[in-house]
Amino acid sequence: MDSRGFDYTALVLTIIGAINWGLIGFFKFDLVAFVFGDMSVISRIIYAIVGIAGLYLISVFGRIRGFGQD
Repeated sequence: MDSRGFDYTALVLTIIGAINWGLIGFFKFDLVAFVFGDMSVISRIIYAIVGIAGLYLISVFGRIRGFGQD
């Protein structure tokens, strides 16, 4: 099964999460809270989805490291 689309989706979500953390770290500005409200149901769902995407990318990292090890 080709999971390339899911991989890219997870990567984009994780990049968005990283940008949000960068904004928090550098400017004390939480983009998700600004757009969707401070810890609203929607913002919590977004945080959870980004976290799951990051965890999923651990498996992608394992597959990338596995290339060429035959």
